Amino acid sequence: MRGLSLGLDLGTSGIRSAVIDASGAVLSMARGEYGPTDPDRIDATAWWRGVEACLTAQMVALRREGFDPADISRIGVDGTSGSMVVTDADLRPVTRALMYNSGGFLPEAERVAALAPDPHITRGPNSALTRALRLLAEDRGGNAAHLLHQADYITAKLSGQGGYSDHNNALKTGFDPATGAWPDWFGALGLPMEVLPKVLPAGAPVAPLAPNIAARFGLSPQATVHVGTTDSIAAFLAAAPMQIGAAVTSLGTTLAVKILSPQRIDAPDIGLYAHRLGDGWLVGGASNSGGGVLRQFFNDEEIAALSGQIDPARPSELDYYPLPAPGERFPINDPHLAPRLEPRPENDAAFLHGLLEGIARIEARCYGEMTARGAGVPEPLFTAGGGAQNPVWTAIRARVLGRDIFQAEHTEAAIGTARLISRVDAG
Repeated sequence: MRGLSLGLDLGTSGIRSAVIDASGAVLSMARGEYGPTDPDRIDATAWWRGVEACLTAQMVALRREGFDPADISRIGVDGTSGSMVVTDADLRPVTRALMYNSGGFLPEAERVAALAPDPHITRGPNSALTRALRLLAEDRGGNAAHLLHQADYITAKLSGQGGYSDHNNALKTGFDPATGAWPDWFGALGLPMEVLPKVLPAGAPVAPLAPNIAARFGLSPQATVHVGTTDSIAAFLAAAPMQIGAAVTSLGTTLAVKILSPQRIDAPDIGLYAHRLGDGWLVGGASNSGGGVLRQFFNDEEIAALSGQIDPARPSELDYYPLPAPGERFPINDPHLAPRLEPRPENDAAFLHGLLEGIARIEARCYGEMTARGAGVPEPLFTAGGGAQNPVWTAIRARVLGRDIFQAEHTEAAIGTARLISRVDAG
């Protein structure tokens, strides 16, 4: 069976892989671990060792299912957005790696603020661009050849060619997918432009698989390595079809919403951003509300038991804005916004009903802000995450949003990356 696609997902805690056939059916999955790392000095080679372990496990699992790894014709990678490393021309790291949640780079943020438009995605001490500037300054030997996002680094190791990224990973570092260029003011930052990657559309082919990698894992040397995307966008592609209007709400500790819009919508004033994806723009934002608020009051067993006492067809009379602590990102961008959780009724089921409905109203407001700015209505709307497993909550949300909500069949980002590259003609 030719034409299989392999997706690799570099998550926060480990690596996942998935192989799909030309119809999109999942044939096999596997996982690998990074191993112990020093959080203050992350070694990017640990990312590669984890991928090697995952690929080894994936080839064994694929053969066990009766498939030949040599039938894999496309390979793509997604990674955590904003994680990066600097390497030399031979793809050896010359600096530590910095993760997406590394921050506090105030001197770099001041340099960016002096040149970047306001607002701009690269502003602030936690931006990907400030991380890039810090890493380049740590290259004491002057050996920097490639600034690579996490997914870019693994793509380079697979193909043997550095210097490529995708629209989604490069966005937070400052690349403008509308103009197809890095900002003109980057040169004034003292940032060496030659180390920046060439940016391609998400899923685009880069180069054939490196011969040594093909031989090691029993893959075809004709297999093509593709640029990937970020882990959150890959998760969207696992849950929903890549069609305008498709939307996904992820209900985990926080509430995240995304919709594939026909037009670009950036509204940082309310925490809304857009990534180029296929013929559209994936518009999304994340609220601090979500399951984390519920767990401040109830455990999972209590939530399940109390949910059974709630009539989802009846609106709650409680007007809550559930937050775990002061501060909100989207649909209100206010670091000081206070939670609204009063009054609390004596009946715990009534209290939980108010919380569930309050989060549903936030979800509805998120999509309302998107629709008002031209993103269209969420249709179809899929749901994923732990909160999506609660049928009472799903029914409440469907009533509040006024539309059907479908349970996502798949949520693993590795599947989404495999789907992304399977759509592209590798030439």
